[in-house]
Amino acid sequence: MTTTFERVLVLIPTYNERESLPGVVGRVRSAVPSVDILVLDDNSPDGTGAIAEALAAEDDHVTVLHRAGKQGLGPAYLAGFSWAMQEGYDAVVEMDADGSHLPEQLSSLLEAAADADLVVGSRWVPGGATHNWPVSRTMLSRGANLYARAALGIPVRDATAGYRVYRTSALRAMDLDGVASQGYCFQVDLTLRAIDRGLRVVEVPIDFVEREIGSSKMDGSIVREALGRVTLWGAQRRGSQVTSRLRTLGRSTGGTWHELTD
Repeated sequence: MTTTFERVLVLIPTYNERESLPGVVGRVRSAVPSVDILVLDDNSPDGTGAIAEALAAEDDHVTVLHRAGKQGLGPAYLAGFSWAMQEGYDAVVEMDADGSHLPEQLSSLLEAAADADLVVGSRWVPGGATHNWPVSRTMLSRGANLYARAALGIPVRDATAGYRVYRTSALRAMDLDGVASQGYCFQVDLTLRAIDRGLRVVEVPIDFVEREIGSSKMDGSIVREALGRVTLWGAQRRGSQVTSRLRTLGRSTGGTWHELTD
């Protein structure tokens, strides 16, 4: 497949993914041979970094960025975004190393990016699906996305999704220096920034397959961070909306905002 973009970089963060990484890299290279891959390894104790280096030695489309230690998903992707922009890539893909994001569906995301700044591979739009998920995980994901939509007033149905394509021009517009999110809340953060800057966001249905090798990185701290940050952002947005409406009302009635709030 030839993509809309001249240069595309697939970012694959890793922490203890030595068993799954080679298969995912091979499938990406088979699915869309023109893309490059950057493995972002957080000093995995299981030797994933060495496996990644071996893959890079065999394939000049693969590069490894070694990081000092486990710092979270958000900082890993931010490092990858920075590297991609410095190297002149046109688009950047987020993809998990565990096989839950099907490389065979990458072409559909890249095709959608022809008319979008951010493409979200969505589990919760018509045609999207999850496979081998327990009911508890489905309820957690659906509930988190419903809460994000309600609290933030955004139209995206799967704001927590981690299979994405960004134009690098969009990333430059999103004030990435202000991003502090660590875990999966990072995805909500960037979705919100894209919408607030008037960027075009589209969702493409994907099949999300629960990993068969290794263990999920989801834990209570990730859930708490997401809940706390989304609640705070929602309160800030509602406060700004109220302030804006009061100012508009003040102008229309000939008064001032301060008079209306006294």
